[in-house]
Amino acid sequence: MLALRLPPEIETRLDELAKKTGRSKSFYAREAILAHLDDIEDVYLAERRLEDLRSGKSDTVPLSDLMKQYGLED
Repeated sequence: MLALRLPPEIETRLDELAKKTGRSKSFYAREAILAHLDDIEDVYLAERRLEDLRSGKSDTVPLSDLMKQYGLED
């Protein structure tokens, strides 16, 4: 179960879409979350990685090393 508070203008748009298409507002909220969750997770992980790099908690790996590791050498 998930409850969302949306700005009034977004709520209105969602209501209108649901009425026009015969689908529920929950259907469209679910579709939007599923469509963007991977991207949001990727951004979060990239930001954490950047923080770790800047703070010295982790280091970079040369591309040539990765290519060797995965058998992608020239």
